[in-house]
Amino acid sequence: MSKIVTLGEIMLRLSTENNNRFIQSNTFRADYGGGEANVAVSLANFGIESEYVTKLPNNPLSDSIFRYLKANGVETKNIVLGGERLGTYYLEVGTSVRASSVIYDRKYSSFSTLDYSELKIEEILKDCKILHLSGITPALSENCKELTIKIMEKAKEMGVLISFDFNYRGKLWTLDEASPVLTSYLPYIDICFAGILDAKNIMKLGNHSDLNEYYKEITKKYPNIKYLLSTKRETHSVNENSLTGFIFKDGELIASPRYTFQIIDRVGGGDAFAAGAIFGIYNNHSPKDIVDFATAASVYKHTVRGDANLVSKDEIYNIINNGISTVSR
Repeated sequence: MSKIVTLGEIMLRLSTENNNRFIQSNTFRADYGGGEANVAVSLANFGIESEYVTKLPNNPLSDSIFRYLKANGVETKNIVLGGERLGTYYLEVGTSVRASSVIYDRKYSSFSTLDYSELKIEEILKDCKILHLSGITPALSENCKELTIKIMEKAKEMGVLISFDFNYRGKLWTLDEASPVLTSYLPYIDICFAGILDAKNIMKLGNHSDLNEYYKEITKKYPNIKYLLSTKRETHSVNENSLTGFIFKDGELIASPRYTFQIIDRVGGGDAFAAGAIFGIYNNHSPKDIVDFATAASVYKHTVRGDANLVSKDEIYNIINNGISTVSR
């Protein structure tokens, strides 16, 4: 069976409890998370062989991460050990009119020092159908910029499909820094997660009236991109959002149903959408089925505490087939 490989940084996440502010908090809830790790965990829970590649310090925190990944069925055999520290981020959980807030503490993390030469790249990409990366990785260090392009080049050489989530993070780098780097990756990408703001601010495309026009321009400029995907979020309050997913395939933009839902934990919603889409693409589903599954997966994630979407594919199909409020009996 072909596998899916994801590569990126996993961090210790420390969240305030009971919607407290940082200044009020003496205790924090500890979880592990990071975009590419979240995707690997989701895919493994959907029953797909998934492998996660990263670099971790050789200490007990990393032992806990191995346990977490393995418990969720993720292959970890090519994780590199070395460096000084595990990256950390702090999450102040918002409520009502107060938005959530993130503080990163990941500079000089072990992953940011990962060099391409440390990877057993032939072994990692052997029998790999899809490699999933994100724009967070090149934002971390010069090492990571070089690592990203080199692994993309090798994946293309080996016939592996490349999935890439732009995932721009303004707290890690500026738009001027990100734009030339991320656009240089576009000729290698087969599956691209990018929205209107990515098209305007990073790809520097002209002003269009809607997402369909941006996607037409992107695929005209980069015909290698087989799928373009994104979501539209409507924020009614911090605790209630609506979400619609979109997929552009063969010149046609297709939308999912629009879901309105209450939020337990918003972090990881985009990763859940990406994992859901990759699941559908991996299984050669129709574009409509791909975007419906991906959007329902993202909606489900908003009800799960922690970074990863701990849900089976059957639970996602239950939402699609029976609706959000239907009790599963």
